Amino acid sequence: MPAENDEITLTDRDLRAVSAFAADCAEEVLAIFEADRPDDPRPRDAVDAAREFADGGRRGKRLRDTAWAAMRAAKDAGPAAHQAAMAAMAAAGAAYLHPLADANQVKHVLGSAAHAARAAELVAGDDPDVGRDHLARTARRATSELVDVLLRYPAAPSGGGRVGELIRMLDKDVRARAR
Repeated sequence: MPAENDEITLTDRDLRAVSAFAADCAEEVLAIFEADRPDDPRPRDAVDAAREFADGGRRGKRLRDTAWAAMRAAKDAGPAAHQAAMAAMAAAGAAYLHPLADANQVKHVLGSAAHAARAAELVAGDDPDVGRDHLARTARRATSELVDVLLRYPAAPSGGGRVGELIRMLDKDVRARAR
């Protein structure tokens, strides 16, 4: 593994694999947001933009705009819906993973999954077992391409509250499965 902040190689294929994974994670919890804010398409638009990029589209303005819009939508939503919208924002932002061996970049790889797990926890009355189960299923779905990208980075950083804790749990699980 490179030293912290060393440059690493990321191809378009790598970025598309991360975006596809993130879009899948966010899509799982979109219904939570849509039940809370049925007339607000911004998180779905962000997931659609991430999916379009993953399927060969351009990395550009649409991704950035939909990510910011999903983040604004999160501000107007209830707690679980907020997390679902943040998962969508993270999915659209996943295409902007930086080629630096910086632990904070792990948030771009796994952030959508962690926000989705937090949304599931909150829907279940803030039950941490639901989050752990959600992450276990998510880790099993991690593709070899995603794992390969994740292993280029240092372990997830400390901090970030419950979502940060979920990122670290998923990071540890995915890395353990790669051994």
